[in-house]
Amino acid sequence: MTPNANAAFKPAKTSASDKAAATDHTARAIVAAEKIARDKKTEKLKAQRLERAAAEPAAEVSASKSTRKSRRS
Repeated sequence: MTPNANAAFKPAKTSASDKAAATDHTARAIVAAEKIARDKKTEKLKAQRLERAAAEPAAEVSASKSTRKSRRS
């Protein structure tokens, strides 16, 4: 039996379930990475918001509310 020269370079066929599993694994990895990045960004923005709120005087917050006038006919 002689070896076939083309058989050495021919990639083995993968099954549909193997392709689906690889795609699923890759998609889940991407989604997980995006979630980690989103959570980091959320924590960073929350810390900045709390820092800014602590720096503002409380008087400015209460003074910024306008009084409401009632309309009577």
